[in-house]
Amino acid sequence: MTGPGALTLPPRPAKDCAGPACGPETGRERGMRRPAGGPWPALALIAVAALSACSLPRGAAMQGEITAEATEAGAARTIQVVPVTRATLPMLARWPVPPAPGRAPQAWPGDGGGRGVSAPVIRPGDVLTVQIWESDDNSLLTAPAQKAVAIEGLTVSPRGTIFLPYVGEVEVAGRTPDDARAHVQAQVDSVLSSPQVVLGVTAGRQNTVDLVGGVTRPGSYPLPDRSTTVLSLIAQGGGVAPGLTNPQLRLVRGGAVYGISAARLFAEPARDLVLRGGDKVIVEADPSSFIALGATGSQTVVAFPKDEVSALDALALIGGLEAGRANAQGLLILREYPARAIRPEGSADGPDRQRVVFSVDLTTADGLFSARNFRIRPGDLVLATESPVTSVRTVFGLVGQVLGITNRLDG
Repeated sequence: MTGPGALTLPPRPAKDCAGPACGPETGRERGMRRPAGGPWPALALIAVAALSACSLPRGAAMQGEITAEATEAGAARTIQVVPVTRATLPMLARWPVPPAPGRAPQAWPGDGGGRGVSAPVIRPGDVLTVQIWESDDNSLLTAPAQKAVAIEGLTVSPRGTIFLPYVGEVEVAGRTPDDARAHVQAQVDSVLSSPQVVLGVTAGRQNTVDLVGGVTRPGSYPLPDRSTTVLSLIAQGGGVAPGLTNPQLRLVRGGAVYGISAARLFAEPARDLVLRGGDKVIVEADPSSFIALGATGSQTVVAFPKDEVSALDALALIGGLEAGRANAQGLLILREYPARAIRPEGSADGPDRQRVVFSVDLTTADGLFSARNFRIRPGDLVLATESPVTSVRTVFGLVGQVLGITNRLDG
């Protein structure tokens, strides 16, 4: 109660001592007193134990977590784990190659197809101009005092012929321009007196090729002769455009698509194909790639910089393993095979499961040499697993944080 007449009690003196000299301890004081050290360290250990039982924060899986399914028996085993070693490489070389994502081109023909004559050949669809000179005043084709007549726009028919007045159908397809001119003159000789024939040819669709993308000057190019090759066409187009990663060449011919890398074609000139009318040549960046995840220098989709990429190449492309996190004994390559590639269990000619995990131990000489001879395939997942030490460090870090909070509370 406050106000006039209220009873005022003197303040209770604070206890500056402990023990019997200070008199008996009240129940309230006994309840507020905390034992030495308090309950906080015990609570901290309980919290850390609870966290340890859960999934600790990590950037990648550990090797045992990925390969655990391989220990199941029978149909429950959904993956196959294969170590990459000198002993297993010969077996893996016999395994079928998984198809690349997307539509893969057919193998490039083995040779260049030979060389033809150095003159073009007239084909259906070409457009001819025939100019006839005659000295006779009573010519069937020229007016009086006119010495020459030009017949333009003569399209070679699907049968390979052109039509000339008073002469009829003249076969010209399959002949060089010189051969065709001599043949036309021989036919005209039968109706005119001492004619002279000049023949001009404009290439049609069957005597041109298309250079599509990936070069400086794409477009349609006439075939100047029967010896024009893929590389000579690319040279006419200004060469392969800079900036393309591992440029690939695609030849579209008769509904089929053939493929080869530019680097391989440069290195093997015998594969430089002779082009045919109607061919299409496409230059594009290599679409092949693999995925890098886990304790690596970078986690990304990595394009193939060359036709063949080994496991060691892949490791270099992603910046190696991350120091302090990665398990050097647990580099994993995950690959999925089509159902038709599956072989009976125990066979050395292929996998016994569609999902296969290849493991590489980078702490041994055998592992490093084997990694250099193991090919990465398009669509593979390269996973650098985390070291178990990382989890221990995480636990200790959590302990340190909790104890730090405890010390602040005690203070």
